[in-house]
Amino acid sequence: MTVFSSFDHRTVAVFGLGRTGIASARALAEGGATVKAWDDNEASRAAAAKAGLPLVDLYADDWQGTDALLLSPGIPLTHPQPHATVLRAREAGAEVIGDVELLMREQSAAKITGITGTNGKSTTTALIGHILRECGGAVEVGGNIGTAIGELATLDEGGHYVLELSSYQIDLTPSLHCDVAVLLNISPDHLDRHGGMAGYVSVKQRIFDGQGAEDTAVIGVDDEHCKAIYDRLVQQGRQNIIPVSVGRPMEDGVYVLDGVLFDPKGAGGMVADLRSAPRLPGAHNWQNAAAAYAATCALGFFPADIVNALFSFPGLAHRMELVGEIGGVTYVNDSKATNAEAAARALSSYDSIYWIAGGRSKEGGIATLSEYFPRIRKAYLIGEAAEDFAAALGHVPVAQCGNMETAVAQAAADAEAGSVVLLSPACASFDQYSDFEARGDDFRTQVETLREGTA
Repeated sequence: MTVFSSFDHRTVAVFGLGRTGIASARALAEGGATVKAWDDNEASRAAAAKAGLPLVDLYADDWQGTDALLLSPGIPLTHPQPHATVLRAREAGAEVIGDVELLMREQSAAKITGITGTNGKSTTTALIGHILRECGGAVEVGGNIGTAIGELATLDEGGHYVLELSSYQIDLTPSLHCDVAVLLNISPDHLDRHGGMAGYVSVKQRIFDGQGAEDTAVIGVDDEHCKAIYDRLVQQGRQNIIPVSVGRPMEDGVYVLDGVLFDPKGAGGMVADLRSAPRLPGAHNWQNAAAAYAATCALGFFPADIVNALFSFPGLAHRMELVGEIGGVTYVNDSKATNAEAAARALSSYDSIYWIAGGRSKEGGIATLSEYFPRIRKAYLIGEAAEDFAAALGHVPVAQCGNMETAVAQAAADAEAGSVVLLSPACASFDQYSDFEARGDDFRTQVETLREGTA
């Protein structure tokens, strides 16, 4: 566990007592802070009390002497309107921060690599962590990927923190400084939390704001928003910049053409054929691999060692995770695909798909996926979006399944050898599940039940 001492002998209110909040509150208390912890959820308060944290109703508290509010990333900071505790903190003159800010203030001697983007950041974060471990580095991987910042071990000089950073976390980290900052892509997401697309883009690009001449920005340039950010960074000339592309060559960057990774400036040309990397299928994973390669090169590791690690990457749960093969049919868990843009990455990777989709729809639905509809043999729809998705799918055969058990059973009965049963929902999970992990776990359980029934 990391001990946060930057608030020693000061008072910090902590609102939001999930895993991140409890870990942060404990790390602050260990570092000498007076902690006032609260959550709207009674079960979360009970868990915090069991962990030894003092509970204070922050709605009723007078906030006198409170130096900071540590806010869980899932709680609104600005839009659609600031949470009540944010307003109380501002009235009291207390700063509002998140757990990543605590790590920044410890001024660790370790290097910090931050990864953000609308899609692919979890895989890229895990991949960078894997490469660094394989290359012999002391590594802690955390942030939005699942391990709370307060649960990470303290690293000394020569160590590496690899942090997945959501837009919410960046918004709560005013002192953010990454030795290597990675921005993969930007497409519409979380717009209600940032007041629209302009606000969302503005927060994402802040991953580069704290950088200087010794730091490196790795940025995908295949969408208009990231390309505009890249152009501004080049014009400002504050840090080293490595552009990344899938589909077009760049003399000063890292790129992938037809699955082949090139690094003309660093390695002198072709680096690896990513089509042979077993856990990195599809163009979206080629972007992830190219960004991870560029980031770890910037950290000083040798290209040959990085490539060896790319090919030994075990993959990440719920991100195009190969669950198994039954009767010649492959089952893939892509539950993390919570929007159409993410689902497109999976749909583009297979030719004969029995698609399980649906949940709580996000803005735009699946209209942007129409180019992939010819790949879909049949769609099996679940959750709140089922009716809307059925209408949008047009001539694609559809089964209204309602739940995962029915969807997997019907897809398995219909699927032909050589095809893929793909869970890639293009929706949030919260209508039927606590999170995308629970949804993916249910899919995995249903496939395992199916396997046992055919054994």
